[in-house]
Amino acid sequence: MGYKVAVVGATGNVGREILDILAERAFPADEVVALASRRSQGQEVSFGDKILKVKALDTHDFSDTDICLMSAGGETSKEWSPRIGQAGCVVIDNSSAFRYDADVPLIVPEVNADAVEGFTKRNIIANPNCSTAQLVVALKPLHEAAGIRRVVVSTYQSVSGAGKEAMDELFNQTRAVFTAGEVTSAKFTKRIAFNVIPHIDVFMEDGYTKEEWKMVAETKKMLDPKIKLTATAVRVPVFIGHAESVNVEFERPITPEQATEILRAAPGVLVVDKRENGGYITPHEAAGEDATYISRIREDATIENGLNFWCVSDNLRKGAALNAVQIAEVLINRKLLNKARQAA
Repeated sequence: MGYKVAVVGATGNVGREILDILAERAFPADEVVALASRRSQGQEVSFGDKILKVKALDTHDFSDTDICLMSAGGETSKEWSPRIGQAGCVVIDNSSAFRYDADVPLIVPEVNADAVEGFTKRNIIANPNCSTAQLVVALKPLHEAAGIRRVVVSTYQSVSGAGKEAMDELFNQTRAVFTAGEVTSAKFTKRIAFNVIPHIDVFMEDGYTKEEWKMVAETKKMLDPKIKLTATAVRVPVFIGHAESVNVEFERPITPEQATEILRAAPGVLVVDKRENGGYITPHEAAGEDATYISRIREDATIENGLNFWCVSDNLRKGAALNAVQIAEVLINRKLLNKARQAA
């Protein structure tokens, strides 16, 4: 049996990536509908070897749609996801609108797939923040092996995490530098070309940014509320791919060799750690790939039971589009979609 799938925000970076991944993975859909706001109606987007014409979200009937992959921003999701869920369609939402709602499961399939069954309360499933998604894929098997007490993470996040306008700004600023043109900033608070900016999302009262807070709250919700985590989120002049420097303190002893063996066996993880020039993965190599790559695994001798590692992933794929499609696959493989109609 094939399913009817709607992709909301189909003209955006993540929406287009979702369409590509649905085609790549031969998702069992009889029909895929591309949706966006009225101003995008009539635009064309690629889906495998097909071209889809974008339709307006506000005129689509979701009563015969099985899965809605929502990637149109938090405000749109707040307005539309509950309505779509009430129509009996399961919404998998890429925004932060419902991540911290106790009645909405927050899912990374390699980490907490069993929690997906809680979707029937609202027919909504949340996708985590892109920087959190790759982090918990790496932390989950290590936590099971040695118990994580504390995590310190510094992120190196690409501009695509801030959307197409941010990618255009990096391109235009870089070109302006080389042509002695005027470097203007609109999307970012400071110049991003040949620079790094220690500021992602809004500042909170305690001095952390919301991006940093998201990593704390989402790791606790998906992995273990007892884990202590602190983060510094930094935007870097890279188009695609987020990297993270991760320091972990464990409850029980674990050597770099043991951690390497555990991570090599973990779903969704690829270890590339040759301890030689070029024997590690950078965002450039991770772009377009599905895996979360781990390199530079080593002991932190300054604390008991401490390890450091380097974590890289394509933020548009595992951090957003791929993870959403994997959640949809979990729903199908576990035959849960009938529960959505019953819950509506």
